[in-house]
Amino acid sequence: MTSSVKMMFLSMLMKSLGHCLHLLMSMQNFMDRKISFIEIIIKVLMTIDSIPLGDVPWQNFAVKFCGDKPDVDIPPWMNGSYDVWFRDPREVVHNMLVNPMYADEMDYQPYCEYASATDECQWKDFMSADWAWDQADEISNDPDMVGATFVPVILGSDKTTVLVGMGNNEYYPLYLSIGNDPKFRKFRRQLFHSSLSKILQPLKPGMMKPKVAHFGDSHFHRVVYGLRPYITDYEEQVLLGCIVKHWCARCLASRLNLDDDALDRCCEYVDALVEEGTLLEIWDDYGIVGDIVPFTNDFPHTDINRLIAPDLLHQLIKGAFKDHLVDWVEKYLIVAVASFTGFKQWTGDDSKALMKVYLPAIEGHLPQDIVCAFCALLEFCYLVRCNIITEKTLTEIQDHSLKHYIQLIRLFGAPNGLCSSITESKHIKAVKEPWRCSSCFNALGQMLRTNQWLDKLAALHVDFTRRNMLSGTCLSAVFLFKQKHPNDTRDVSEVSEFHFPHYNGGISVFNSASSRFYSPSDLSGIGGMHTEYICACPQWRNGHARNDCMFISTKPELKGMQGFDIACVLCFFSFTFQGMTYPCAVIWWFNTVGDSPDEDTGMWIVRPAYRANHSPHMSIIHIDSIYHAAHLIPVYGAQFVSHDLKYYQSYDSFRAYYVNKYADHHAFEIAF
Repeated sequence: MTSSVKMMFLSMLMKSLGHCLHLLMSMQNFMDRKISFIEIIIKVLMTIDSIPLGDVPWQNFAVKFCGDKPDVDIPPWMNGSYDVWFRDPREVVHNMLVNPMYADEMDYQPYCEYASATDECQWKDFMSADWAWDQADEISNDPDMVGATFVPVILGSDKTTVLVGMGNNEYYPLYLSIGNDPKFRKFRRQLFHSSLSKILQPLKPGMMKPKVAHFGDSHFHRVVYGLRPYITDYEEQVLLGCIVKHWCARCLASRLNLDDDALDRCCEYVDALVEEGTLLEIWDDYGIVGDIVPFTNDFPHTDINRLIAPDLLHQLIKGAFKDHLVDWVEKYLIVAVASFTGFKQWTGDDSKALMKVYLPAIEGHLPQDIVCAFCALLEFCYLVRCNIITEKTLTEIQDHSLKHYIQLIRLFGAPNGLCSSITESKHIKAVKEPWRCSSCFNALGQMLRTNQWLDKLAALHVDFTRRNMLSGTCLSAVFLFKQKHPNDTRDVSEVSEFHFPHYNGGISVFNSASSRFYSPSDLSGIGGMHTEYICACPQWRNGHARNDCMFISTKPELKGMQGFDIACVLCFFSFTFQGMTYPCAVIWWFNTVGDSPDEDTGMWIVRPAYRANHSPHMSIIHIDSIYHAAHLIPVYGAQFVSHDLKYYQSYDSFRAYYVNKYADHHAFEIAF
């Protein structure tokens, strides 16, 4: 990555980081050390790379044409190789499920919703619609599926252009919630479907048998995946549905009269037509491209013809309103008023803004029938864009006679949640901005790396929020206040945040600290002093994390455990504030159970401490208050320990622990 690209990425990064950026670096501190701006960027990016959260690596595969080639003048596309980059969709889905921000928004089963005032059925979210019920009924026929949580995987794709006039650089992102030559057209279509099938293969085992997934509510659930629905515009619907352009993607109505009532498309009917007729016949008579195998054929309980969701942006706002009615008015005004020159090109947001003011603007200048046509369409647009659609709303929608919307609302819920404007808005963050931050030469790899960085930061922000690290008063400010005012007896919550010291510098992180203490039973040291190392290492010997526990001196005037508390060290660090260096530790406190040791074992019992909001009780302490390493043994109880439990998981797997005073004679002299 070039220096200019890194600088551009940093400007984009700073818009996204918020609180996280302050935790990662301090610009002033680096400047004080006379480190260059490029070195700052490199250090930031290396820090982001080290974030273990939200890391779903990019994978790729290459595809090429394998059919018959002409002996001479072979088209370049036949010899070309095409790279497809993707992330494991199963890992992406798991990251969504485990996100604690979604914990209270998750629907674990289909449901019916009724208006409290009128007691009429209403549709809003996807799981309140008929398709979720139908799918649940279908998969529950398998006894192994009973009791599993159904997880519908909603897909969306849309081609986007990042540079016009200098090569037309186009990208084809697939989002998950996830030429004129006939041979080339077929190859391009099949390439799209084959790529989708390959990308989605990791989800297939979970469509046939339940898999265990971790959710944001901290519980594990058995889940079953299913593909439904697909968010895209009409051009993509033609490609997905393997149909001929100008035909309906949902039904078999003729392209000459799309208002006719007709059977819905389904894979069984299409397969029968392909088997009985010729490719040309089903192309002309039914609008079916019969020599393309849709990607849904590789997955259970999935029919490409029933995946197609309504698209408010392209069908109504850009389609019926802009491309039809507005163009109709332009042509009328150009004929009627010679000085009228028409409108310039506008975006989807421009079309939405124009809808709000267009009707009063044309009233009085156009025949009444045209004004009424606009009024009817605008009413329909706003009816189907409601977040909640009731039976009464469906009746009003039916009066406008636009095809399929009643059926699709009942199947998928309110169309507002499945609009292609969702995928189009993703283009900015996922494609266009990363493109601008790249060198614009072989940009794809740079764009993927930028997306991975931003995903890691987003996951880190969620994790910090879950741990309440971004709300309230910063731990370091509390620590500095106590260091500067050791005789202040007020509770921290009673102190105004304006009285807390503000520190914006950098910190130095260490993996261990040494503790030196007097040990009268071990006189091998000088004057009976003994030194040991306490570790807080994210990777101990390139393996698991190691976070030792410690005796913290909290009441030095008392003897034994009465004068100590137990804590687990999460991190050692130091910083300099107003000319003074503070060596510190981030710790997770343990609460002592009872006022005396356990009668049977003679050892004190402790358990992890939590605050009132159920977040871990963590603090920053000066390392001078650390006295000695502590060895905790789980209170196993009457049950046997699983053979799968690793020793480095013990501090996370039990509710209470013995403070082992028999670990060595040093501990024996402390933990009494």
